[in-house]
Amino acid sequence: MDFTITHKEKLILIKTARLVIENHLFHKKQDLPETTETLKQDCGAFVTLHKKGSLRGCIGYVMAVKSLINTIKDVAVSAAFRDPRFPPLSADEYSEIDLEISVISPFEPVSSIEDIQVGKHGLMIRKAGYSGLLLPQVATEYGWDRETFLTHTCYKAGLSGDEWKSKDTSIEMFTAIVFGELEMGLLG
Repeated sequence: MDFTITHKEKLILIKTARLVIENHLFHKKQDLPETTETLKQDCGAFVTLHKKGSLRGCIGYVMAVKSLINTIKDVAVSAAFRDPRFPPLSADEYSEIDLEISVISPFEPVSSIEDIQVGKHGLMIRKAGYSGLLLPQVATEYGWDRETFLTHTCYKAGLSGDEWKSKDTSIEMFTAIVFGELEMGLLG
């Protein structure tokens, strides 16, 4: 995927995510930033919320189902208020969160696990109606090697950890453009 995002477009996406969460939380109707032609392209993406360095919510569209800007609007609200692993974000927590966005490339089948580069590729594993996805940064955040990354992607799919070795398991990889408020110096 030769999809790139400029610094300005990253700012638009981060500001949009922050504003839709704020609008939802505080029942506001603030205007969102103007978009670009690039951000009108269909693309998968995730929004991740962290609170004091810990995961606080993460929801995304794996596949391109709508424009990138509209995907970010949807998944930012879902990550903040509908991630089943966490209670909805409260007004008291709002100032303690930071946002990270992962824009997803199209998936490629993995023909050999040797092709998977930890830190560069994310994984999607599917078998018998089960599926699990882990973003590229997850493996580096936990210091995993390739096999540990495959094992944990199986766990995410609800499978046993060694199912990635099975011939009838589908393994796909993808890349992500990852950026956030902290690295962009937007919080402080």
